[in-house]
Amino acid sequence: MKDYPWFKQYPEGIPHEINPDCYSSLVDLLDTGFKKYAELPAMENMGKVLTYAELEVQVNHMASYFQHHTTLQKGDRIAIQMPNLLQYPVAMFAALKAGLVVVNVNPLYTASEMKHQINDAGAKAIVILENFASNLEKILPETKIELIITTEIGDLFGGLKKIITNFVVKRIKKMVPSFSLPNVVHFNDALKLGATKTFENIEIKGADLAFLQYTGGTTGVSKGAMLTHRNLVANLEQVSGWLEVLLKEGKEIVITALPLYHIFALTSNCFTMFKYGAHNVLITNPRDMPAFIKEMGKHQFTVITGVNTLFNGLLNQEKFKSLDFSKLKVAIGGGMAVQKPVAEKWMKVTGSCLAEGYGLTETSPVLTVNPLNGHHKLGTIGVPMPSTEIKLMNDDGNEVGFNEPGELYAKGPQVMKGYWQKPDETANVMDGEWFKTGDIAMLDEDGFIKIVDRKKEMILVSGFNVYPNEIEETLAAHPKILEVGAIGVPSKKSTESVKVFIVKKDDSLTEEEVMTYARENLTAYKCPKHVEFCKELPKSNVGKILRRILKENDAKANTYE
Repeated sequence: MKDYPWFKQYPEGIPHEINPDCYSSLVDLLDTGFKKYAELPAMENMGKVLTYAELEVQVNHMASYFQHHTTLQKGDRIAIQMPNLLQYPVAMFAALKAGLVVVNVNPLYTASEMKHQINDAGAKAIVILENFASNLEKILPETKIELIITTEIGDLFGGLKKIITNFVVKRIKKMVPSFSLPNVVHFNDALKLGATKTFENIEIKGADLAFLQYTGGTTGVSKGAMLTHRNLVANLEQVSGWLEVLLKEGKEIVITALPLYHIFALTSNCFTMFKYGAHNVLITNPRDMPAFIKEMGKHQFTVITGVNTLFNGLLNQEKFKSLDFSKLKVAIGGGMAVQKPVAEKWMKVTGSCLAEGYGLTETSPVLTVNPLNGHHKLGTIGVPMPSTEIKLMNDDGNEVGFNEPGELYAKGPQVMKGYWQKPDETANVMDGEWFKTGDIAMLDEDGFIKIVDRKKEMILVSGFNVYPNEIEETLAAHPKILEVGAIGVPSKKSTESVKVFIVKKDDSLTEEEVMTYARENLTAYKCPKHVEFCKELPKSNVGKILRRILKENDAKANTYE
């Protein structure tokens, strides 16, 4: 696919190649940023701001605690389980400085999901928000965890605000189920202990593991992608280089509603924005839309990232439309397909583009993104990042031509080292240096890529491949539909038929209206044969609709003739 004219779409001045060794490690990046932006605001959460210098002090204290007051050694795995709080970057940055491998654990996981991930990673330590500690209690005897550090939401707020916040969360809102864990160290106590000794720098190389980043498990049991310091440095260089046409060092305010423990926000919001010296506003609970929008209203933000469901949710809140978007330079969508109606409405409401990108946990994550020089194409994932090669392959192992569907393969310095302790699984997704994404895509004559759908989620109707993304995007344009998920269900006549699950925007919406709209906008074999209305759709931690769960629940509840 080297003949595809990708480079003509690159913004002027963007290099075709990046240097993945420009920082020796993520720690090199951190130390550089701490010095360069010392007096600027680094992280903000619920009104509490830490400057880069203040953040560095906390990070060094925690790194010193790991180094001098625990048995943790370079290469040991440490789990971190919390939403977007100031404690997250402190713990995560400190772990990296101490040479530890960070294992991000979704706070919404059940006890059994936690046990799988913690045991698979062989984690020896965990930093956990007390709100989720009761689940840890259930599984602790079945793990190898030796060190438990607990924290409360307000711990880094300081003074009266800390006391009030923690009291309200625990006593008034009762958000902390009771738990009993042995030999717990409190986050603030660890910081105090760490402050008694000086952290001694250790050598960390680009090839060293930085994260065991577990896949979302949307298609099965999650696996740990081994991401090195070099992988992450490469990707933040690719992303920051792409943003060079818009962003200025020390001048940006980014809204981080996606959880930092997710690979998209980890790279794009955390490390990339750290390189720019941005003011990072951490949103702890974006599901509380009124509070989220109120927080956004306090900042003249310049960048926001999100997934389709987040952007769609904001656009359906009247108060969002009255925010000041005069400084907004770009919104970046990923994690799932950004639907064209959502992108168009975003542009109409905010006056700025919603640039869709694409990536996977295994690729640190960004592989492609739309140009930010006015040449973006709605409905596509743009063109490959610098130093990234893409090709599309059919089931016979041959490259496909323009506008033909094929599995997307990718090669670049951001591609993972492999799956943790799973050589067979690694072999299944690697073809030499090429990573097989499992996504079906097409390329147009300008080199823009469009994701058609997950290979495993295609619906086979009478020999035709039907892609859920297309069904969902088409129906999402209906004015009475808020959200839609599409799956295939068994059919004796056609192998499978299309079923859609719809969350109404208008209670008057009927099944017949849905069917009629589908017939007007889709070929007959793509039209849903079954419609089910529901109050909400199952979603991942970042808001991606989980079709696997829809399919599993539907199979339990229904049989089809």
